[in-house]
Amino acid sequence: MDGAKQERHLLLMLAEGFILALHFCTPQILSRRARWLQRILLSSAALAALALGTGQSQAGVSEKAFIRTPDDAAVVWGPCPAFLPKGCGLAVLHGDPAKQNADVLLRVPGGSVLAHHKHTSPERIVLMSGEMAVRYDGQQSVRLRPATYAYGPAGLAHEATCLSKEPCVLFIAFVEPVDAIPVAH
Repeated sequence: MDGAKQERHLLLMLAEGFILALHFCTPQILSRRARWLQRILLSSAALAALALGTGQSQAGVSEKAFIRTPDDAAVVWGPCPAFLPKGCGLAVLHGDPAKQNADVLLRVPGGSVLAHHKHTSPERIVLMSGEMAVRYDGQQSVRLRPATYAYGPAGLAHEATCLSKEPCVLFIAFVEPVDAIPVAH
């Protein structure tokens, strides 16, 4: 393994370990300020892991790095597709949703249901706030808590419920253009 690949591999391992450590810090043992810091660090770790995973070298990089939180003034929330719950919001963090490799935030009101749907792209998800139950077709429902990572293969239909009273906010990285296609049961 050459030096650059070895460095990326080590950094990915560090980011994965950091995400696992945050997962075991339950909200009950964290103060409000610590939970806020946990979300910021988790977001940074998730973005770093995704960036490192692309295999791009730093030579010739023309983009500037940035950090965003769901409440950041630079995050512009727009509407979700019509079949998703009222009050749902979608914000583009990076990239163009009509092209490959876009990162978005999805915010759904507490207690709401994300109807059965699928994507033409794989999706990599990190729940940032709230609690959510997700069920992929052919699999048992799982409960996501803040700092939980989930992977959804392209074309695998799923549904979700925001179990908390507060909104559920998810970071989602898409490989292909962003879409959500309703699927009848």
